[in-house]
Amino acid sequence: MGGRNGIKLGLRAFLACIALTLAMPALAQVRFSVTLPGDAKTGPVTGRLIVVAASSDTAEPRLVIGMNGPPSFGVDVDALKPGGSITVGQESIGYPIDLKRLPPGDYNIQAVLIRYVLAKRSDGHTIWVPSPNPQRAPAFMSGGNLYSKPIKVKVAPTSPTPIALSLTETIPPPEPFVDTPWLKHVRIKSKILSDFWGIPMTIGATVLLPKGFDEHPDARYPTVYALSHGDVPFGFDTDPATDTERARAGAADGGLKTGYQFSQEWQGDLPRFVAITLEQFSPYFFESYVLNSANNGPWGDAITKELMPYLEKKFRLIDQPYGRITEGASTGGWESLALLLHYPDKFGGAWVFNPDPIDFSRYQLTDVYKDVNMFEFRFNDWQVTDRPFRRTREGQPGLSVRDLSKLEAMLGSKGRGYYQLAIWQSTYGPVGKDGYPVPLFDPLTGVIDHEVAEYSRRNGYDLTDYARTNWATLGPKLAGRMNFFAGEQDDFFLNLGVYKFQEMVAQVAGADYPIRFEYGRPKKGHNWHHTDWAGVIREMAAHVRKTAPAGAPLTEWNY
Repeated sequence: MGGRNGIKLGLRAFLACIALTLAMPALAQVRFSVTLPGDAKTGPVTGRLIVVAASSDTAEPRLVIGMNGPPSFGVDVDALKPGGSITVGQESIGYPIDLKRLPPGDYNIQAVLIRYVLAKRSDGHTIWVPSPNPQRAPAFMSGGNLYSKPIKVKVAPTSPTPIALSLTETIPPPEPFVDTPWLKHVRIKSKILSDFWGIPMTIGATVLLPKGFDEHPDARYPTVYALSHGDVPFGFDTDPATDTERARAGAADGGLKTGYQFSQEWQGDLPRFVAITLEQFSPYFFESYVLNSANNGPWGDAITKELMPYLEKKFRLIDQPYGRITEGASTGGWESLALLLHYPDKFGGAWVFNPDPIDFSRYQLTDVYKDVNMFEFRFNDWQVTDRPFRRTREGQPGLSVRDLSKLEAMLGSKGRGYYQLAIWQSTYGPVGKDGYPVPLFDPLTGVIDHEVAEYSRRNGYDLTDYARTNWATLGPKLAGRMNFFAGEQDDFFLNLGVYKFQEMVAQVAGADYPIRFEYGRPKKGHNWHHTDWAGVIREMAAHVRKTAPAGAPLTEWNY
């Protein structure tokens, strides 16, 4: 392959590459001009403006913003007055590409403006944040936000004038929840949170009642706090139309059953529990992560001092630790363990499924105490690769941490991306001088701030380190109360933190300490459970019977 022939072949390839490059259409130098109509009754608006450039057949581009979504471009908006406009140009943050790389072509373009509210917090900071969102949805889908009607546009290589959009539409508020004989909804004003934020804050719950609840008004019940991204405990659903083949396949993937299948068992002979999901939306996310936090506010206090006493009185719940169980997966897994560790005298046990990072030396694939960069894994001085945020069950890397961070930076500045990395950092990290969360790492370069990592460790958010540091007190209290489950091919590498927690317990307590770890294999991922929900309820009932103190009421209606 050497000699003149090799030289000629190389030259031909080089010239072909130049020809191909010259033949490619030039990237568009596009801009968008977004106007707040002059007749708007909202007054000046501060928030985050996002313009979405989707394929021409996408009816509502604003609804497909996200990890797998089309090119989207975000800028901050400061006191935009009715009749005013703002330009979204090359300075915007783009995902998955910057605006300067948007190829020419046919697009359906739409803008959405996330409205912020002014919070005058009790810590002395005044900041702009998304309104607390009473639905489990991204901030850009919240009621009250403004958006434009989509327009079809042909983007040319040179666009002399900005593409005009007008924020004429308003997202309606979400439909209120409707009570049923089985499901009850509660929402109360939180004085603790309202005092901290300086704006009205509520806290709530969806309550799943057991069979016979109304017929036995003197019975009291143990409670499972089922912490998840869902609105309904264990997906409970009495509508057989939802029990589709797709739903059954999705549930079976994790060893579960559909919400309809579970409802049939709940209405049968399952042990009698009250199951509760929490409504705990922070201005930084639709989950607060249940602990007191410098940025999110005193959610741990609000849950344990305001909401739980209210629920226990209203729904005749056992108000002793043995009658309170936490359970959750992913975010809920972290929350279920966090509540047990930080409030060991209030809860009697935790079922922890594939939790968000519980050991920050395994913050997914990053050791935030030692690694320099969140995005990059360095093999040696010459070879560097991007860390994946997720993978397939066969190990193929998917979206990278760099990509997800760019998405969140597009969605909002100053930690207001209202997404996964943002809520971790707002929960675990300190407050900056400007009142916003100090990021653990630079959202565009990935460089880690080790002072922030150490703050998180000192303040008990690294749950492995917190348990290790406080083991002399926690160990005796939590013996036999912790149950961990993780798929060994967890989509988000969350099994790694569980391994570290198990190693810590073996080091501080020995091999005989009563604690449970189960791992799904082979190729069991993020949704894996060791049994279905009915099986989990039976395990919890057995645990309550075993740990109930002498003389505690144990009737057939309780269990």
